[in-house]
Amino acid sequence: MYHPLAYRMRPRNLEEVVGQQHLVGPGKIIRRMVDAHLLSSMILYGPPGTGKTSIASAIAGSTHFAFRTLNAATDSKKDLQIVAEEAKMSGTVILLLDEVHRLDKTKQDFLLPHLENGRIILIGATTENPYITINPAIRSRTQIFEVYPLSEDDIRLALQQALLDKERGLGNMPLTIDDAALNHLARVTNGDLRSALNALELAAKSTPPNTDHVIQLTLTIIAECVQRKALSHDKDGDAHYDVISAFQKSIRGSDPDAALHYLARLVEAGDLASICRRLLVIGYEDIGLANPAAAARTVDAVLAAERLGLPEARIPLATAVVDLCLSPKSNSAYTALDAAIADIKDGRAGQIPDHLRDSHYQGAKALNRGVGYQYPHEFYDGWVNQTYLPKSLQNKQYYFPKETGRYEQALQNRLKELKRRKKETPPH
Repeated sequence: MYHPLAYRMRPRNLEEVVGQQHLVGPGKIIRRMVDAHLLSSMILYGPPGTGKTSIASAIAGSTHFAFRTLNAATDSKKDLQIVAEEAKMSGTVILLLDEVHRLDKTKQDFLLPHLENGRIILIGATTENPYITINPAIRSRTQIFEVYPLSEDDIRLALQQALLDKERGLGNMPLTIDDAALNHLARVTNGDLRSALNALELAAKSTPPNTDHVIQLTLTIIAECVQRKALSHDKDGDAHYDVISAFQKSIRGSDPDAALHYLARLVEAGDLASICRRLLVIGYEDIGLANPAAAARTVDAVLAAERLGLPEARIPLATAVVDLCLSPKSNSAYTALDAAIADIKDGRAGQIPDHLRDSHYQGAKALNRGVGYQYPHEFYDGWVNQTYLPKSLQNKQYYFPKETGRYEQALQNRLKELKRRKKETPPH
């Protein structure tokens, strides 16, 4: 039976694991578990192709426990029962459960007692954030370990091992690979070893030998065989929210280079809707009153981007990102509103003063509605000392201006002037 190169090159023990040394290196937690023969169930969380299955198979190879693989989305409760029966007969089974976040309640309820008694050591694998997607009953019985994309050096090392390995790899083929081709393959797969190995095998087996009977893998050949792993992501997945978060925080932190990097990721993913929505939020959440003109320009840029569509939309989007990055920042307006909302939720609303209540109906005057209201436009500078907040919230201050940006500095000066006049002028 044919198995792809990535399958054949899976590590047989922890020493053969490429990368993830924070988990399997000497003195690290998974290595300690194996050395002490004290394995516990775990969830491995990280991007595709980064070694979750490899770590599971290496653990099994290092402990000599039976190793079984199931998929939580496609395999049934009966498949779990078969594993449980095997565990009763042989002692302990390591179960790699792929897509563990898709485990339904029926399968979960069956699995839990077997995790409790240790017959089944679960190694759940998922690309989704387990703290968000996995049921607490499973989380409480497992340790959660994050795996990271492999570095270019890690990928290059694994590719070289596959080229030399005569038993499981391509060592029996008359292969040579240019350094530029190897480096390109290590780089463009963005930490996904599975993609890199599969591309290498395709290149090796689809390239005819030259006149010297050597299969020469050049940069051109590798580029044609590798399916470039773009930094795109499931728009409902964990990676999506990480990129969006990094995008906004880079703009908030006034770093245009980082912000443009994350914008590029979102553009490459074709996620125009998320970009536009986030830029509008940033314009008012992070820039706000420090530079209202920048927020207005962002609205114009978003309208242009939506009209143009990708790829041309990237042009106004890049302009807006740099503009927002280098603009002064203020969150004073929306944090003031949030403070007011918090009072409302806590029941601190109070009764609206009578002179502010609606008086546009017959009988309102008899109820004292609107009586005594002073129309500010009839006074100097459009202002009159008058009570507006409910009595229970008198002297409450929500808005605290910041000194970032000329516009909000002007607002601050205006607010100070009005407070001074309020102290000096008797209320009407």
